[in-house]
This record gives sequence, C-alpha cells and structure tokens, in this order.
Amino acid sequence: MSGLVLKLGPKERVLVNGAVIENGDRRTRLSIKTPNANILRLRDAIHPEEVNTPVRRVCYMAQLVLSGDSVPEDIRPQLLRGIEQLSQVLTDHDSRTQLTLATQAVLTADYYQVLKALRSLLPREERLLAGARPS
Repeated sequence: MSGLVLKLGPKERVLVNGAVIENGDRRTRLSIKTPNANILRLRDAIHPEEVNTPVRRVCYMAQLVLSGDSVPEDIRPQLLRGIEQLSQVLTDHDSRTQLTLATQAVLTADYYQVLKALRSLLPREERLLAGARPS
C-alpha cells in the first residue's frame, strides 16, 4: 500500500491523530504510511458556524472523526443516513459517484476518503442553493 501523500505549503497546518503539525518555510511532501491514520488539513476544516447546509453537515460529521472529537462507531450510522439523504437530492451521475465513494469509505472506516468525496460536492451544492434563492 502506498499510503496517503500530503503536499503542504509553507506554514500550512495539518492535524495527524490529534496532533497539530505545522510545516516549515518551504513546500513539503509527506507520505503517511500508517493505515487508518486520522489526517485533517486545517485549511480544509469546516468550522461549526459554517455547518449551514446539508453537504456541510455530513462533511462535518466525517471531520469530527478525523479530529478525534467523535468515535467512528458512534458517527457511522449518522454518516450513512446523511449520505442516503443527500443521494435523494443529488441525483446526477457525478454526485452519485461521489456519494457511492463516500459510502464505501464509511464502510471501510476510511474517513479521510469520506471527507474527500463529500467535499467534492460542496461546489455543486453551492450552485444549487444559489439557483434556489429568490432574487
């Protein structure tokens, strides 16, 4: 297994198994070899006050596992339910593909991949919500 490769910019921070790690002054590439390590780029983190849409809510649940704030066994049913609810609304092929990837990642307890698949839906959700807002 090749593991996860993180490319970090200068001074970028990442959370690895609960420890905040800050990169130095140069770009860096790290290979994470430990399977099931909890990794969260802090620049990608969703803050609690930003959890204001359906996709963001489900992303946030996955993020809580990666940050160590939730136990995977406790959040798994909620995540699967949230993904199922999203699949009832996001019915296009690309969204379905990402939701399937997210579901598979939940079932294999790969929460980094769950978050990655779900985050790819954020721009689509934003466009849909912008189109639904009255002018």
